[in-house]
Amino acid sequence: MATAAKHPPVKDASNGSVRVEIFDQGYNLRGSDPEYILKLAEYVDSKMRAVAEQTQTVDTARLAVLAALNIADEFHLIKRKVEGGSSDYRQRTKHLSNALDEVLADQRHVG
Repeated sequence: MATAAKHPPVKDASNGSVRVEIFDQGYNLRGSDPEYILKLAEYVDSKMRAVAEQTQTVDTARLAVLAALNIADEFHLIKRKVEGGSSDYRQRTKHLSNALDEVLADQRHVG
């Protein structure tokens, strides 16, 4: 059995699954990219272990929910940053477009 942290994934060609271990529990996951699945499993495993160290809880379901909330928080912070950035790009693009329109209009009047 592969672990998320120590071994390469074990592929089962018959059903396209990859065997990983997250927080000492084995899972058969399906996907087209075994290395990516392993990377995700390692990330979830590390989040669960970090939460376990901080909370001193042994309830796996509770750890999984707390880890999921941490991951969701990270996702939303990044999403907010990206969406804010895209708004800045749109404003800058609009500003540059208006400036270009002004230059082209001036050239038409001159020429």
